[in-house]
Amino acid sequence: MSSKPIYVGTDVGASRTKVAILDAGRNLMGWSVKKSGTDFTATARECLERSLEQAGTVEADIAGSVSTGYGRKNVAYAADNKTEIGCHAKGCFFYFPVAATIIDIGGQDNKIIKLDDRGLRTNFKMNRKCAAGTGAFLEEMAMRLDVSLGEMDRLARRSENMVKLGSFCTVFSATEVLENIRRGVELPDIVKGVFYSMVKRVLEMDSLGDNLIMTGGVVAHNPYLVKMSEQITGQRILVPQYPQLTGAIGAALYAMGE
Repeated sequence: MSSKPIYVGTDVGASRTKVAILDAGRNLMGWSVKKSGTDFTATARECLERSLEQAGTVEADIAGSVSTGYGRKNVAYAADNKTEIGCHAKGCFFYFPVAATIIDIGGQDNKIIKLDDRGLRTNFKMNRKCAAGTGAFLEEMAMRLDVSLGEMDRLARRSENMVKLGSFCTVFSATEVLENIRRGVELPDIVKGVFYSMVKRVLEMDSLGDNLIMTGGVVAHNPYLVKMSEQITGQRILVPQYPQLTGAIGAALYAMGE
């Protein structure tokens, strides 16, 4: 077992809980992702234990621990907590130290965060009033289409004649999906239309800068969303190595005093 100091970041989202462990050199040593469930405290503890095991270290080696996200105040082992906006910003700037616009697609909300060339936030917008464009929207559409979430990305890539959905509303989009099913539209064309609807919804939240970064669990599991975003914006989009962990990594960096 290691006896060197480690720093823990815990991001408790409404959908998933993520833990990241960094060493003093800011190297990712261990991490874990799990459904948040109904007991945020217990889920955070389980993710911590899994991450410690992966890192080959023990809880006694934790020199700092910060929590973030929707359930950040439910993390019993965290010494402090920070906003998810701040942690996502810090985590993305760690990977890409440039002025940028961060597009985070989460399970229950979307964020647009703008950073200057020092990593300082200049503006942000957050969508919490509607599920459209979030992971929850994708889950609802997958259920309507009777396919697993894991199949959605593959199906979208197979589309040859995408169907555009006219509504951004989750309820109305579901009705449109059912209508397209009734008409016999090919499944890949409907799924790509769902992806396109998500991307358009998020990209229209705010103006975008020169450097675009996409993060979040939805991006991690559906990389075709990045390709579609590049086609729509005409820009190359940066994606961190672990797009689902940027908030947790940012929290761990705060724990280091950065």
